[in-house]
Amino acid sequence: MKALILAFPEKRWENYTIPVNDEPVVKLTERRLLMSKRIDETLTVVRKDKLKTYSLHVLNPVPVSAKNKMEALLKAMPDGPFFLAEGNMPLIMPFLVNYLIGLFYENEPEALIPVWKDGTAEVTHAIYEPDALEGAINASLAEGYRSLSRITEFLDYELLPVEELAKRNPKVTLSFFRVRNSFDVRFAAETLRKL
Repeated sequence: MKALILAFPEKRWENYTIPVNDEPVVKLTERRLLMSKRIDETLTVVRKDKLKTYSLHVLNPVPVSAKNKMEALLKAMPDGPFFLAEGNMPLIMPFLVNYLIGLFYENEPEALIPVWKDGTAEVTHAIYEPDALEGAINASLAEGYRSLSRITEFLDYELLPVEELAKRNPKVTLSFFRVRNSFDVRFAAETLRKL
């Protein structure tokens, strides 16, 4: 299965090249995904004007001109089912990615999305069928939504309770960690040393 890494900043604070252990966070995210036995290729969606920067750090940058992440996804979506991750998730757990992909192929839903007890869906740590995701994004955009998290309203997806998985293996929760500031960088660096 392919993995699509979304390194497409919408807000000023979103930085996918912030260094963690002297390496850009997007490169660490890509490496962690490639450690998964069921991921055979990664594609990294980047802003067209940032292609030069990202081509130094990732294997397959996909340059896109778009207003937001949803439009970028529409332009860079692969043909078959894919795992979607955000470029600031350096602690993605390969065993969890393998497990999610196994469940996806077993049940064949439109999407498989981990969900927290409070109802928060991890839309950028999930697996999608391209046609279903394209329909959900188009419906979201037609309704005037700009946040990727709103696609769940238009998808018939299988949810996977994060807390239940975490009971079996507490490291599961680390997989959803995002690097957003210097405190996050320090935590990610220390955690990566222990893994």
